Amino acid sequence: QVQLVESGGGLVQAGGSLRLSCVASGDTFRITAMGWYRQAPGQQRELVATVIKDGSTNYADSVKGRFTVSRDNNENTVSLQMNNLRPEDTAVYFCNARTTLYVAARRDYDHWGQGTQVTVSS
Repeated sequence: QVQLVESGGGLVQAGGSLRLSCVASGDTFRITAMGWYRQAPGQQRELVATVIKDGSTNYADSVKGRFTVSRDNNENTVSLQMNNLRPEDTAVYFCNARTTLYVAARRDYDHWGQGTQVTVSS
């Protein structure tokens, strides 16, 4: 069982910055990856950035060079530093944590926060 609590969303002007944070609790020892997804009105949820246990990161093309994802606090927190924000970054941002079990075969489970609104004004 993993619970995720997000913070840091808000309203910012284009070109500004925000830092999102997500704190995981519960069976955090099973977490193998954490990251952020976002969903704009009328759109499907999409990947923003993830970081796996070995430190490797993955970014959506639209945020490369502007956003930085990191894990800290004993791997129980994932942060997303968002710089040079654009109106098209406006969305609800969801924290994600993946836990992995090995019972005869590998099994992955995804856990989600409630989301935090990021609005970028032009």
